[in-house]
Amino acid sequence: HILHAITGKLALTLIPVYVDHGLRPGEVEQEKALFAKVSNTLGLLCEIVEIDVRGSARERKISIEHAARDLRYQALRAVKQQYKAHYIAVGHHADDQAEEVLIRLLRGSSRKAIAGMQRVSNDLVRPLLQLSKQQIYSYLREKSIAFCQDSSNQDTTYLRNRIRGELLPYLEQEYDPGIRKALLKTASNLQQDEALLSQLVEEVEENVVLKTEKTTATQHDQCIVDRQSLKSYHPALQRRFLEKLLWKIGAPSRYEHIIALLNAVHAKKSGHELHLPRGLRVIFSREKVAFSYPRGRGPWRGTL
Repeated sequence: HILHAITGKLALTLIPVYVDHGLRPGEVEQEKALFAKVSNTLGLLCEIVEIDVRGSARERKISIEHAARDLRYQALRAVKQQYKAHYIAVGHHADDQAEEVLIRLLRGSSRKAIAGMQRVSNDLVRPLLQLSKQQIYSYLREKSIAFCQDSSNQDTTYLRNRIRGELLPYLEQEYDPGIRKALLKTASNLQQDEALLSQLVEEVEENVVLKTEKTTATQHDQCIVDRQSLKSYHPALQRRFLEKLLWKIGAPSRYEHIIALLNAVHAKKSGHELHLPRGLRVIFSREKVAFSYPRGRGPWRGTL
């Protein structure tokens, strides 16, 4: 409704998408009917996509929440590609942001993760991120817009629901009535810090990445990093650069891998190697560090 109201000003073309996760067979039919009715009333072509969350969770041995998120975004991006759309707008609001920040704090996530969700992140747009749930409800009532409630939000087997229904209300009552605003302020401040750090890491990348090349012996890609130049930067920037580098070359950037790399970079020896997941081999010479996939595994996701 909100995006449709501004389509004339911004020349937007909207394709509403409903993703049926297959988890609530008793109530989704009503939701689908309302979704189709509203889309038709607004004159919009809509899509309904079904995904098998339970099957994916069993097959991949991951949680229902994890599987649902992965498949949901896969489905949305498939529709985006089908219609050659540019962005995916999702309905995360300020209360979702507060919950997300708290969840990531409890999990001991990185500074970047604790910064929470961004209003624009690659192809994802979150136009409601600055609005609270109560503000959205007020808008719905004011405009007499019908909506549905997801019963799975009351299921306390999911961590997010326990945070929403138990922990946050407890913190508001017993410690700080403004805890949600405090969490949002923390996320906002950290996002500004992250923007600066990203710029600094780009400068590090420009100065320490020597080249990518193919070796004549094995014909596999290599990324060559200036070891001594990397050591001259602040440890925080070294770590962030290595995280970004591993992501770009398709390797896991887990904490233990980053620490192993940092220790090896600063070690007073050369000629040694590290073997990381997905077939990544890292060779340390006196002046350089070479990242490569001798067996061609781990697809590269960016250029350096």
